Amino acid sequence: MLTGTVGRRCRKVAAALTASAMLIAGCGHGETAAIKVPVDPAVAHVTGGAVRGTVSIDHRYFAGIPYAAPPLGPLRWQPPAPVAEWAGFRDATQPGRRCTQDTSTDLDPSPTGEDCLTLNVWTPPPSNEPKPVLVWFHGGSFLNGSGDIYDSRRLTTRGVVVLTVNYRLGALGFLAHPGLGPESGNFGLADQQFALRWVRDNIAAFGGDPERVTIAGESAGGMAVCDHLVAPGSAGLFSGAIIQSGPCHAQPDLPAAQRASREYAAELGCAAAVVQCLRSLPADRFRKPLLYGHFGTERLSGPVTGTAVLPQNPVTAMLEGRAARVPVMINTTADEFNLFAALQFLRGRALDAAAYPELLAEAFGPNAAAVAAQYPPQRYGGNVALAYSAAVTAADFACVADRMADALDDQPVYASEFGDRDAPAPEPLRAAPFPIGAAHSLELRYLFDVGGAPPPNPAQQRLADEMIGHWVRFAETGSPGAGWPRRGEQGEWLWLAPGDNHVITDFAQKHQCAFWAGLPR
Repeated sequence: MLTGTVGRRCRKVAAALTASAMLIAGCGHGETAAIKVPVDPAVAHVTGGAVRGTVSIDHRYFAGIPYAAPPLGPLRWQPPAPVAEWAGFRDATQPGRRCTQDTSTDLDPSPTGEDCLTLNVWTPPPSNEPKPVLVWFHGGSFLNGSGDIYDSRRLTTRGVVVLTVNYRLGALGFLAHPGLGPESGNFGLADQQFALRWVRDNIAAFGGDPERVTIAGESAGGMAVCDHLVAPGSAGLFSGAIIQSGPCHAQPDLPAAQRASREYAAELGCAAAVVQCLRSLPADRFRKPLLYGHFGTERLSGPVTGTAVLPQNPVTAMLEGRAARVPVMINTTADEFNLFAALQFLRGRALDAAAYPELLAEAFGPNAAAVAAQYPPQRYGGNVALAYSAAVTAADFACVADRMADALDDQPVYASEFGDRDAPAPEPLRAAPFPIGAAHSLELRYLFDVGGAPPPNPAQQRLADEMIGHWVRFAETGSPGAGWPRRGEQGEWLWLAPGDNHVITDFAQKHQCAFWAGLPR
């Protein structure tokens, strides 16, 4: 905390809302650096009008900014439309609604609804030097989640503008009924593209550099980043990409999505005049999950391939050299599926020897016997859950990531594996009868303040600082910086663990990727 004269001066500057540009001192170091700041640092002028956010000593925050018109009434299942102008100053101190989603097992009391196409902007203090931009797409299987849970202050205070984006989810975002037109199945992805165009047109108002926009996301958000790398409508809207734990192969094709969408409509009672019937239903009827694809035994919704918006599965397109030529970071965790195995246990599913054949059959179909032979529980201390999790981690996360890294090797690619097996995890997960380890999503607490778990220890905090430094440098320069080599012929990955960051070259061997490559698909 700043104290004394320097601290008082900094706090006064941060709170000031003066009538013209002013000079601020180099707070914390004593040197004087003249920089211009806006007339009112809490105000920004964007498409639609002016917004007023909040100003703190080390960052600014603008929440709930609409980037598109509310997709209500006739705009339901339509491409995003421009936002209407407003008069005066729009309050931007509170996040917008989460998009409609299943809240039956949700502890988050914040409201949901269709009027949800908003974003949040975190900025460093005003400066006349444009800052790099990181656009974050949240995870949640394309079924739930929101941008506002990702408190981005730690990234922003290191010199990057961060945006977190809400986009339509589930049936309202990805229904692929043929009657909805050529954009069907991809309204949520189109929302993200519209948000990226908003960033291009407006980010300078927040001190961001529209020429240095990195897209990033984890889980479903990572899958979305894969989609933007190959989607025609995303071309030219970003200069770098960060994929975290994205099972990017697990996206449905159009025939499968249309079948599931017809069944979904019928379950809602819309068997005749289907589109008119669906548009007449209240939004709450669409909380029921729309399930297309799967990884392991988990189901998800999401963008539909073989369409005008997303012509190919992103992994296939990457393998064919059709991805955007930008620097890419690909990141996984060492024990991805442990999270989902723990959640299945908490929901009452058996994870014992008797259940193992059924688990593998559901996850791998006709390849289940071969997987059982390759992943016997005895190799994992007799623990069926860990054997099952290791198989799905390799098949749907690690080896997919390795394949993408290979496919993108004509451009700068940087790969990491998060390996802190003591990472803070939410209390309910620790009730599982096996160690959670470095499970899916646990690295997020090292980048964002998302809460819900015990605080990190000092060594973990140092790892968090190192990771934030890498992510910020990548947004700044297209390279994560010293100690993290570009992936080359040796298959370099950076292992991330407290006090033990080092380069590994046995990632594919460790996850038995040759075995998975040899299985029929």
